[in-house]
Amino acid sequence: MPKFSIAWMPGDGIGNDVMEATRIVLDTMKLDAEYLHTDIGWEFWCKEGNALPDRSIKTLQNTTCGLFGAITSKPQDDAKLELAPGLKDKKLVYFSPIVKLRQMFNLHTNMRPCKSYEGNPLNYRGTAIANPSAADVMIDQVVFRENTEGSYGGVEFFPLPEPVYTALCANPKMKPWKDKGLENVALSTRIVSVQGCTNICRQAFEFAKKTGRKRVTLVEKPNVLRETGGLMTRVFRKMSEEYKSAGIWADEANIDAICMWMFKNPQDYSVIVAENMFGDIVSDLCAGLVGGLGFAPSANLGDKYAVFEPTHGSAPKYAGQYKVNPHAMLLTAKMMLDWLGDGHGGGGKTEKDMANRLEAAVARVIREGKVKTYDMGGKNTTIEVAKEVAKYCA
Repeated sequence: MPKFSIAWMPGDGIGNDVMEATRIVLDTMKLDAEYLHTDIGWEFWCKEGNALPDRSIKTLQNTTCGLFGAITSKPQDDAKLELAPGLKDKKLVYFSPIVKLRQMFNLHTNMRPCKSYEGNPLNYRGTAIANPSAADVMIDQVVFRENTEGSYGGVEFFPLPEPVYTALCANPKMKPWKDKGLENVALSTRIVSVQGCTNICRQAFEFAKKTGRKRVTLVEKPNVLRETGGLMTRVFRKMSEEYKSAGIWADEANIDAICMWMFKNPQDYSVIVAENMFGDIVSDLCAGLVGGLGFAPSANLGDKYAVFEPTHGSAPKYAGQYKVNPHAMLLTAKMMLDWLGDGHGGGGKTEKDMANRLEAAVARVIREGKVKTYDMGGKNTTIEVAKEVAKYCA
């Protein structure tokens, strides 16, 4: 019987391409695992009215962890138009399956490393560098994004129901929307809790302490989002006092300002912590600094379960062409191996060693620059890059 059971979720678009590439590498390293195909994504919304079918949830509940490729999400009106004819009158509401999965399994921490690798011609500011060995700036940032609350909590209304409006009327600022007509008003919430803020800040500081990093930066907007941003800021400041003895410098930046400062001085930042939406935004900025989303892995971490996914989307126009960069997916698999190596599911030193070998192989292939996809100026396929990485993992 295999040591690990992994929910295998290609998802949509290029998710299938990059997952196939990743399987080549995992099989080469002989990871002792079974891979259980798990239905998730746009196809199942269109055919069944549910992008995360109940059968998939059952599979996830009986696996060690999940590995996920990519997801397609569309606005509500567009989503309803693509339903199968027999489902169009069922009053179904589209909900992102990856958001549902994060909330259902309490995958509270989204960890997104962004690291520049020697030889990548796209490092730093997203433009080609004529002489990478001389011009590269080493960037090694890790974003900790709260994963279950905030602006992506999914509590939204349109039109605005009268009871919701009435409940909010303690705040006189609501009156202008009443005058506009509640049938014309949409409302999205940003809900955060002390528990959620405490957890994500703790994860960021503990990671910094464990890895010897000396700076943790909170990204927020408390001067405008006074209550939600204020709560996150107060929790962060209080917790930072606990880590002063570890030599960790804690600072804060507004979401708009950080987009300028990280662009100007990306090497100055190390660990970044943020609410759900701000973490999503700033991690894409980080990815742009190290070559793009083709180099951006991530992990959705809970207390007992985890799902690993690259940051990039499904890029449907490239689906099945085996054209896209698989490095983000391969580095995501590296994060999965690290997590298993930390003792989850009975893993240990063997999986840690695999994780180190995989990252070293990715770094070598990027450094040598002989086998690369179109985004890096090459002509190789997704599968050819995977095979080249696998060669150094054997």
